[in-house]
Amino acid sequence: MPTIGDRGIESTTREGPAKLRISVVTISFSQGRFLRECMDSVLSQDHDDVEYIVVDSGSVDGSREIIADYGGRVTPIFEPDLGPADGLNKGFALATGDVFGFINADDALLPGALTCVARAFASRPDVDVICGCGYFIDVEGRRQRLLVPSRFTPWLYVHGAVTVFQQGTFFRRTSFETVKGFNTENRIAWDGELFLDMSLSGARFARINDNLALFRLHDASITGSGGQTNANEAFSAFSERVFFKATGHRKGKVDRALSGVARLAKYTSDPAYVVGRISAALDWRRRRRREGYTIRDAQ
Repeated sequence: MPTIGDRGIESTTREGPAKLRISVVTISFSQGRFLRECMDSVLSQDHDDVEYIVVDSGSVDGSREIIADYGGRVTPIFEPDLGPADGLNKGFALATGDVFGFINADDALLPGALTCVARAFASRPDVDVICGCGYFIDVEGRRQRLLVPSRFTPWLYVHGAVTVFQQGTFFRRTSFETVKGFNTENRIAWDGELFLDMSLSGARFARINDNLALFRLHDASITGSGGQTNANEAFSAFSERVFFKATGHRKGKVDRALSGVARLAKYTSDPAYVVGRISAALDWRRRRRREGYTIRDAQ
């Protein structure tokens, strides 16, 4: 069984220089505690051509001062927005890259991530969206379970049978423009709807085994409920809406039963995902035993 490190199970990309410009957008709102770590992780990448845009809609915790410290290395946007999806749209409206990616202010890229991404796109001109792996981390930055993306299709997604790692997902500019960006009214899963819209528009998805990013789990995370107090109700409404978008009909009893079939198909039709999950579980067990501490087992 192959071991998993920061470069993944094994690289699926070819060696050689990659000329693609990658634009990364970070949305920041009162995450000053983690912001500098996030920004450093992007600006220290070894890829030759990286454009970095940071959007802050009104933090009062010192985040704007942190952003200003980076001077011309970062393009800042300091203006109100309608929520995370709108902030990301504002950022990408200024982006000039061939490939886009976004990372929240409390998350981080791993060293060499953008080089892996550029090589993957350069070696696969037929692919529009690249999905990589990455780790959950706790509030102190300690690594938890590795997240491995599964196959992405609209049918699997709307039946709850897709694992996607947003921090490790990058896409061509053309795919983003085709779907006209994020749905600004979505405050519960704006990233998932973007990827669904891309898939419905004909975008081709591919996975790489490289570990690209870190996803921090904590109570004030940007990702998740989007600040909504009725998160469960909002997610249910979101699920019903995107189901109709993908299938053209409302979810019925048969469709609910098919969700179980879809989750079974997620594993039985995707041996690469199963191998990745097994490797991730073994890696997690070894690290817990070696490092000798007990932390929350991220699901």
